[in-house]
Amino acid sequence: MSRPGPGRWLVAVPMGLLAMATVYPLLFTANVAMKTRREYILDRFSLASTLRWDNLSTAWNSVGMGRYFLNSVIVVACAVALLLLIGSMAGFALAQVRFRGSSALALVCLTALFIPFQVIMVPLARIMADGGLIDTYPGLVLAYVAQFLPFTVFLLTSYYRAVPTELVDAARIDGNTLYGVYRRIMLPMGAPALLSVGILDALFCWNDVLISLLMMPSADHRTLMVGITSLRGQYSADIPTFAAGVLIAGLPVLVTYLFLQRQIADGVTAGATKG
Repeated sequence: MSRPGPGRWLVAVPMGLLAMATVYPLLFTANVAMKTRREYILDRFSLASTLRWDNLSTAWNSVGMGRYFLNSVIVVACAVALLLLIGSMAGFALAQVRFRGSSALALVCLTALFIPFQVIMVPLARIMADGGLIDTYPGLVLAYVAQFLPFTVFLLTSYYRAVPTELVDAARIDGNTLYGVYRRIMLPMGAPALLSVGILDALFCWNDVLISLLMMPSADHRTLMVGITSLRGQYSADIPTFAAGVLIAGLPVLVTYLFLQRQIADGVTAGATKG
């Protein structure tokens, strides 16, 4: 059995240190969430003496993390569904349908990727306020769609461009309308890319604070990440409860990555390998 050469160590050591730097904050947060306030004050870096779930229960029920969690699930599910529907239709049209101005429209979508949300924040808030959409689920969903749609369209357009045009032409000759081609061919073939983009969009929406804070000012409609920021102010002296709230917010992202990491990688590379 051959020994690893120095080249492998040059890669393995930095990657190991990076993995430790990534995992340690999660383990530290989980450990703090299991402590009492007294244990944390006496020694914040020691291991919890026993596994206590009181802080998680307090954060979920008394603090309102359960309500914030439900708000996030509703908004993220609706936003991702709209993003994938509109993005897949737009990606198919820009990649496979020949019409005047398609190149200019694709360039507009690409340019929109470089516009930070802070630039459109005030006009968006005014438009939403005039439409009565502030502090409503539809308002936040539409804000997420407006912010992340260029990214979704860009990735799906890149994927659909790798699909042979002969498939579309053959389907049209067989009598399919453009909608029929989209529903019967493009959606099934684009499933890996749709899954990958959907996961990324879900993570973007789930981790957002600024847009949600702008669109949902009331406490009842807060999303989970905004609830975490408010929790930090209310429980600055009770760090274990705050750590429990952070753990609740981070676990869905961690579970999603652990179970869908292969699908994410396959979806990202599918557009490059197809053709």
